[in-house]
Amino acid sequence: MPTTIIHKKTALAVILTVQLMLAMDFLIVVISLKDIQADLGFTSTDLSWIPNAFGLAFGGLLLLGGRLGDMIGQVKAFRIGVAIFVLASLAGGLALSPPILILARVFQGIGSALAAPSVLALITILAENEAEKNRGLSLFIAVSSTGASLGLILGGALTEYMSWRWSLLINVPIGAFAFAVIAFLVPETIKVKGKLDFFGALTGALGFTVLVFGFISAGENSWTSDITIASFVSAVILLLLFVWIESKVAEPLLDLSILNSKQRRGGLAVMAVIVGMHFAALFLILQYFQEVLGYNPLLAGCAYLPLTTVVSIVSQFVPRLVAKFGVRFLLITGSMLVAVSFVGFSQLTSTSTYMGDVLLPLFVHSLGIALVFVPGSIVILDGVDDQEAGILSGVLQISQQIGGAIGIAAIISIYTANLLPEDFSSGFNAAFLIAAGISITGAIITIFTIPEKQLEISK
Repeated sequence: MPTTIIHKKTALAVILTVQLMLAMDFLIVVISLKDIQADLGFTSTDLSWIPNAFGLAFGGLLLLGGRLGDMIGQVKAFRIGVAIFVLASLAGGLALSPPILILARVFQGIGSALAAPSVLALITILAENEAEKNRGLSLFIAVSSTGASLGLILGGALTEYMSWRWSLLINVPIGAFAFAVIAFLVPETIKVKGKLDFFGALTGALGFTVLVFGFISAGENSWTSDITIASFVSAVILLLLFVWIESKVAEPLLDLSILNSKQRRGGLAVMAVIVGMHFAALFLILQYFQEVLGYNPLLAGCAYLPLTTVVSIVSQFVPRLVAKFGVRFLLITGSMLVAVSFVGFSQLTSTSTYMGDVLLPLFVHSLGIALVFVPGSIVILDGVDDQEAGILSGVLQISQQIGGAIGIAAIISIYTANLLPEDFSSGFNAAFLIAAGISITGAIITIFTIPEKQLEISK
């Protein structure tokens, strides 16, 4: 079996490339929505289902995907997920009607839900010590954090110079290569023996799917609409039933004891808060670039290049900062920097400029999320056994997915409520100031859940 350093580095590169592909996928098509609408004849209402169909399937099935990886082996789960994702990308890129494209996006979400937990689990399992694990996590976070903005850049370039279809078709050769080589680079992981918790999987998948749908509905309709309220009520019932089932069955889908740790619960909460605000910022500022500054898709994507660069660079130094200052200090500092960035964004108007008004808060925001995402992941994954790596990776990414859905729905609804006719930026002040306040809760959660002397990090 492959054990050499060269094999390990190659395997890590392949795994991270797949993670980048998955991370880009949510937003790579968002920047192309106008072109897709013109080409396939989407209505304005149906257009929102291009990102939402992916988000629903991904968020709803992440927990099941994480457990299947533990049970059938992480390499096998990774390959199956990548295969589904690649075939769905091909179908979406060749789609000639809205229903086919939306269905393809659903299957992309299914493939991602199976592959994504295995990505993080394999990075954790490949590491031979804490230092290697933290370096791997830093690379994972750098790739994940920059994937969204890179997706905007790449999607803009492909849309501008080729076609929106290549935003999906580009996944085919990358994914096919990863599918072919990963089994030769990484030995199969130890499988967790036992039967799949069917009713837990069913209630968990339905519960998280309906919960994500509720936040999507809140953003599109309102927080008080019948469908939004019904979705939230259904989600609460299903998730309470899921927790009850997991507490009773002998072999649960999710061993609730892994959530007994206060620091782990705190880390999940902080990640949900900051990821949610991060995605809301990406979405709103992207609209600002195109609607107010008049940027074409390529230029709008490239405007996020400073964020991508800063997060990539800073993430490489975070393990050293963790070793010196501890995760608690970095999580508090990062959350506060994100809050400061939103105060800067709240001042944007129709006469603001990129260099004079956007660039500085964008830089501060980039620094803040870089200081949150790696320490947050370290807290959450600290002490996990290899056999539980997949399911906990799924839990981590569910917190991010739910946080993203909540963040976009909440901040967009506040923005819309304060929007004045003929002035696109009029809702920014209220929306971003609320986002700043929510980001500060990340620091507050850290103070009350993560002790001063948190983890012994290898230096």
